[in-house]
Amino acid sequence: MGIRLDKVLTDLCPDLSRARLQALIAEGHVVLTTGPGRTIEDGNYRVKSGDCFVLTVPAARDAVPQAQDIALTIVFEDDHLIVLDKPAGLVVHPAPGHADGTLVNALIAHCGDSLVGIGGVRRPGIVHRLDKDTSGLLVVAKNDKTMKGLVDLFSRHDLTRAYSALVRGWPSPAEGLIDAAIGRSSSNRKKMAVVFTGGRESRTHYKTLTTFGSDERPMAALMRLELETGRTHQIRVHLAHLGHPVLGDPLYGRARRLVSGPALAKAAVETFPRQALHAVHLGFKHPITKKKLKFESELPPDMVDLLAALKSA
Repeated sequence: MGIRLDKVLTDLCPDLSRARLQALIAEGHVVLTTGPGRTIEDGNYRVKSGDCFVLTVPAARDAVPQAQDIALTIVFEDDHLIVLDKPAGLVVHPAPGHADGTLVNALIAHCGDSLVGIGGVRRPGIVHRLDKDTSGLLVVAKNDKTMKGLVDLFSRHDLTRAYSALVRGWPSPAEGLIDAAIGRSSSNRKKMAVVFTGGRESRTHYKTLTTFGSDERPMAALMRLELETGRTHQIRVHLAHLGHPVLGDPLYGRARRLVSGPALAKAAVETFPRQALHAVHLGFKHPITKKKLKFESELPPDMVDLLAALKSA
């Protein structure tokens, strides 16, 4: 028995993912030229000694999402990837209820022909996402090879990501590790939750930077959180589990109210329109150039204003 065709091509074509190569095989883009010659459309075809193949990679098709001129804050860009500072309120990927006006629409317009294509489609490669109402740093691939490299970095957790969050109360101890598995909530399928069976391992390192209030009336805290893993809503779920949900978070912990504090601070929290969470740091080795990259992002104006209200209370 020989080796599977899709496995052979994966080894010979490191710029393309195995899934992409399997699709190319199924679409008739691989021709066996030895013997009578024929198109091979089965990735399970067993390659024999002396077999010779021709692989044709078609030009990337235009993306289904339309290009839209939406302002972006670009932190870094080259031929392979783009790092941007996403504002709160911008959805990353088209989905039911958000067919357009997303980050993907904006990137298709911004990148133009520099998008070589992901999976044969001229679209940006979204490796990780930020919730609609979470702001901050995000990296996106422009081609299959970069996409594959970034996916490998994320799967190995071989990068650094840090967030700033304003939370209710004062965490005790002031710094530590939250090591708690996360899975789908059994009571609300729209939510994630800390679970004791069937979840995925999840670890968040945290440190309290500043506290607001007093020992008698602990009001809120500014925290820095570093992800060791990257699960859906990980920081929001872990902080709620810790008993200190993110201020303004509409989904976890009913954190739109302070337990204690003066009227000014309470009003600022109650009217804050989103979870007070910002991706402040991103560091990784460029998958193509191998250069070490590190990026920092200042807190956005709405979180700066919320901080000022808490400080003045």
